[in-house]
Amino acid sequence: MNLHWQKSSYCSEGNSCVHVATSAGTIHLTESADPRGVILDARPAAFDALLATLKTESPRA
Repeated sequence: MNLHWQKSSYCSEGNSCVHVATSAGTIHLTESADPRGVILDARPAAFDALLATLKTESPRA
C-alpha cells in the first residue's frame, strides 16, 4: 500500500513528529524516525475517540 503521509500541524522542526495517512476506512499514524513504518492503524471512530481522550486527559507526571 502506498500511503501519502502528512506531518502534524502541531509539529515543529525535528524528528519528534507524528505523521498521518488515510486509506479506505483506516487512519494510519507513524513517527518521523520512520515514516514508512506504521505504528497505529485505527478506524475513524476509534481515532476520533483517541483524539477526544488526548484533548481532555491531564498529562500524568
